[in-house]
Amino acid sequence: MAVSKKAMRDAIVDAARYIFARFGYRKATIDSIARAARKGKSSVYYYFKNKEEIFLAVIEKEANAVKSEIKNALASATDPREKLTIYVLTRMRVFHRIARFYSSFREEYLKEYDFIQRFRENYDRYETKLILDILREGIKKNIFSIPDPALAAGYFVTALKGFEYLWGTEEDIDKLEKKTEAMLEMLYRGILKR
Repeated sequence: MAVSKKAMRDAIVDAARYIFARFGYRKATIDSIARAARKGKSSVYYYFKNKEEIFLAVIEKEANAVKSEIKNALASATDPREKLTIYVLTRMRVFHRIARFYSSFREEYLKEYDFIQRFRENYDRYETKLILDILREGIKKNIFSIPDPALAAGYFVTALKGFEYLWGTEEDIDKLEKKTEAMLEMLYRGILKR
């Protein structure tokens, strides 16, 4: 039975996921990915130009899984505040889980990879739009009072990115959830005395 191009490509991406998780981007090789996929090196090059392209396919697959998990978590929420809380906590849990899987990336986390930054910019746009939609819904329902929701959504994404290192390095998930919930509560209440 012939294997479809998509199935072959997916098999390479799945194998690469484990290689990158074990060795990190810098130490992973096309040879190790080919061996893990039980393919010849030429087969890997048939589907991907280089290691960077394989890695982008891996993080795109991870990003799609994250989007799907967040979408499912938000499906039952009706209140915008609840949606925002669910979104942040789900994002934190997923990021924590992915960081545990890709533990070899802890050392590489702060290093700049241009191709990852480009991917991240696209994901940030997606995330900003999702948060903006929640904020606008909250304004419409008279739950939130935000003079510039687009600006607020951008700031929110920036703040979440600031928490990623903590979410990726903290071992205790319960402690992480409490810290994240405390941050959200402060956001909801504001810091000005009323």
